[in-house]
Amino acid sequence: MHPLEKFKYCPICGSSHFDISNEKSRECSNCGFKYYANPSSATVALIMNENDELLVVTRAKQPAQGTLDLPGGFVDMGETGEEGVIREVKEETNLDVVEARYLFSLPNIYHYSGIDIHTLDQFYVCTVKDLSVMKAADDAAKAQWIPIKEIKTELFGLRSVRAGLHKFIDLR
Repeated sequence: MHPLEKFKYCPICGSSHFDISNEKSRECSNCGFKYYANPSSATVALIMNENDELLVVTRAKQPAQGTLDLPGGFVDMGETGEEGVIREVKEETNLDVVEARYLFSLPNIYHYSGIDIHTLDQFYVCTVKDLSVMKAADDAAKAQWIPIKEIKTELFGLRSVRAGLHKFIDLR
């Protein structure tokens, strides 16, 4: 379901005359307020070790629970993309990122609670301080190292992560 289908009343005046203007907005004919459904910011961490292995996690929650993923998640309000990826890596793997270098972004649709959340997923190459403290937590059920040559993108549950992995591998 498109996110705009869930909004029936104007958040400013409460009018039910809050109609879809186009594929990305609704407009209130009562007060003139226009709401745009812009994508949410999300991050993806690409962390390699000295053995040319990529850090991969297993998703602990829906969507795509039980599939492979890369550490990352939604950027909180007031955070930069770099701050968001650093926080998410810490939450999911206990690793401290010392450098997060932006690589590229890809659009995605993240199906959650019955609606499609449009996201802009920002991919970062991350350098971490101490790999020995790695421990899966939060949204990650498991964390493991997979040789980059053995990555099977079809095992990753999110479309943008699969596409991002292809792009990352091609850039190497």
